[in-house]
Amino acid sequence: MIRALGALLATIVLTACAGTPTRDAATPRDLRVVTLNIYHDRADWPARLPLIVEQLRALDADVIALQEVLQTETLPNQADTLAAALGYHAQFVSLDAEDRARRYGNALLTRWPVETHGSTALAPREDSRSMGWARITRDGQPINVYFTHLHAGQGGAAIRRQQLEDAVRWIDATAGDAPSLVLGDFNAPAGADELATLERFFDTYGAQHPGETATTTLNPHFFPDLRGRIDLVFAERGRFEVRDARVVLDTPDAAGTWPSDHFGVYVELRPRAETRAP
Repeated sequence: MIRALGALLATIVLTACAGTPTRDAATPRDLRVVTLNIYHDRADWPARLPLIVEQLRALDADVIALQEVLQTETLPNQADTLAAALGYHAQFVSLDAEDRARRYGNALLTRWPVETHGSTALAPREDSRSMGWARITRDGQPINVYFTHLHAGQGGAAIRRQQLEDAVRWIDATAGDAPSLVLGDFNAPAGADELATLERFFDTYGAQHPGETATTTLNPHFFPDLRGRIDLVFAERGRFEVRDARVVLDTPDAAGTWPSDHFGVYVELRPRAETRAP
């Protein structure tokens, strides 16, 4: 599998280099962010990989949060593979020890080098959930990007609330004066009670599409009886203006292969100069 994936990656990299959009570096643009649960190695990862690369490359995002990222003895780290294909920097976060062959976690791909970064475990520790953090600089302005994947299963809402309380304490300890984003798979639909823990953040997609309730980020091909917009991008209140927000990576290829069992979310944001909202 490693040899086959290596050959596939080489092809993807060459295609990516040929097709990457160019733009005037002197012209500032809005910050483009994506979050996507990549469904680790299930549903024929080698077939899904080029589809994910193609659709991510078309979005030309600056920051991409990935959940359910896997590496094993026979599977190179999926975030590293995507970063190499897209020409991004990768930060992988896992509670699995670094010397283990199999590691599972979340990742952040960034167009720019990361100034500083870290991660923290979220309670309860037996749930093996974490939050990663990176501080990037866009046009001279530092921005914090936090990324996570919250609990699913029994006791869901109460455990997610506990994890978000942990997350908020860590954000308070690390954010400083820079504006902050929180991205990921929250395993709770937008508007769920536990998400109110992120009280100084707002749901960017919801702000762009007020009153819309039908949107799902759970791919109906994999979840025929389940709907919910659980893949979310939160921005700090008073620090960002939403310019665009939409569901992405929601198209299969001609053979019927889907990028993932989740759809992604794409948001364009314009950082504001205002100080943090109370």
